[in-house]
Amino acid sequence: MLRPDFGKVKLPKVLPSADHEYVQPKRMVFNESSMKDWENSEAYHEYFGFIKAMNIAVRGKSLFQECHISPVSEGILNTIEALNRLLEETPPIDQPQRFGNKAFRNWYEKLKTQAEELLKTNLPEEYHKSIAEITDYLVESFGNATRIDYGTGHEMSFCMFLCCLFKIGAFKDDDCVAVVNKVFQSYLELARNLQKTYRMEPAGSHGVWSLDDYQFIPFIWGSSQFVGRPVIEPKMFVEEDTIKKYRSEYMFIGCIDYITTVKTGHFSEHSNQLWNISGIPSWSKINDGFIKMYQGEVLKKFPVIQHVLFGSLLRFVPLNPPAEQPASKSDVFKKPIAGDG
Repeated sequence: MLRPDFGKVKLPKVLPSADHEYVQPKRMVFNESSMKDWENSEAYHEYFGFIKAMNIAVRGKSLFQECHISPVSEGILNTIEALNRLLEETPPIDQPQRFGNKAFRNWYEKLKTQAEELLKTNLPEEYHKSIAEITDYLVESFGNATRIDYGTGHEMSFCMFLCCLFKIGAFKDDDCVAVVNKVFQSYLELARNLQKTYRMEPAGSHGVWSLDDYQFIPFIWGSSQFVGRPVIEPKMFVEEDTIKKYRSEYMFIGCIDYITTVKTGHFSEHSNQLWNISGIPSWSKINDGFIKMYQGEVLKKFPVIQHVLFGSLLRFVPLNPPAEQPASKSDVFKKPIAGDG
């Protein structure tokens, strides 16, 4: 299979595995003054580079398109399926509160207890040393058990988990499409099941001015699937017929479908930001705008980044040499949507 042409964007650099010392990752950003250190760190640039590399990898590729699925991809899919089974075994409880079903805490405890063993079962033995470091990224991917909420920080933790799998060499160049269209899509479906089953609160929702109460990344990678593939015009993604026809085939339309099932009223009222974006004529411009918006409204927001974990794979050390990253946003993306983790 041909290596994806990433242009100037690079996949995370693979670390030598034989003598590498893994650590338990920890938080390093405790105040606003640390945000500049984060923005100039190796972790920031490798993670953002990973997001952009995956964006390029799935350009013009629907969820239905055939792709290489490696044993490691299959293993992570099996891990997510096991967590789905735990969800089925942990039904919501009867309680007076409408939101935040406390049964989520039981599911989360099972996740914490079983995550390491699941990874040992589903990853080749040569990567088992890394499990001591990458497990926490997986555990932090599904919400906060105290608040029973979920936001962009939890989604970011799963993407960092995937990024780490590239760093240790478990994922290769030819895994990129499957990482997005199979692995991340399966994670997204599990996250939605958790949100609905346990009535999880959005972490830091900004209401109608947000893209979605919970997610951001699927709008980036999902819009990329339409770049160079004129299946529909952007103005059509809010139409009911379009949603029904393409919700299973395109990640972006799946996001729109999910929003319409969990929110009531006219789309322009409950999702004004997306309604405005539907007026942009080019999927390429929409995709570029989402990337800039993610950088400005998620990666540069302390309420999200204060929860990020750093270790030997995603390092909180200065990038050498330092690189400038503009914080500009597309004119159509005017309202902040950052949610804490």
